[in-house]
Amino acid sequence: MNPAEEYILKQPEPYKAICLHLQVLIAHTLPEAVLLYKWRLPCYYIDKRPICYINQSKDYVDVGFWHSAQLSKEWDTYLVTEKRKVVKSLRYKSLVDIDDSILISILKEVEAIKEKGFYKKN
Repeated sequence: MNPAEEYILKQPEPYKAICLHLQVLIAHTLPEAVLLYKWRLPCYYIDKRPICYINQSKDYVDVGFWHSAQLSKEWDTYLVTEKRKVVKSLRYKSLVDIDDSILISILKEVEAIKEKGFYKKN
């Protein structure tokens, strides 16, 4: 078992269930994505490009996106910035908080723009 999988399985409930559900959604949506353990977090990469990470923190689980500046503005109501300059994330406190269709749509969009930089240039 790789360290990223160990990280997910070591989380207390309900966070372990949330992480496992997110892991399945990401793997199903982006089958070419590779799950790596970077910065002590499970991170998904496609062709050496970061796509997203999963992080259990405090009382929630984040799915963070480095390419958030490139995402459509329609996702702004769902994404949390919390004083971060580059990364935005979807935040979940329970399994019922997860809207599969929103996460899948954002993952597909991030996959389509993965070649672009993290910052939006005017």
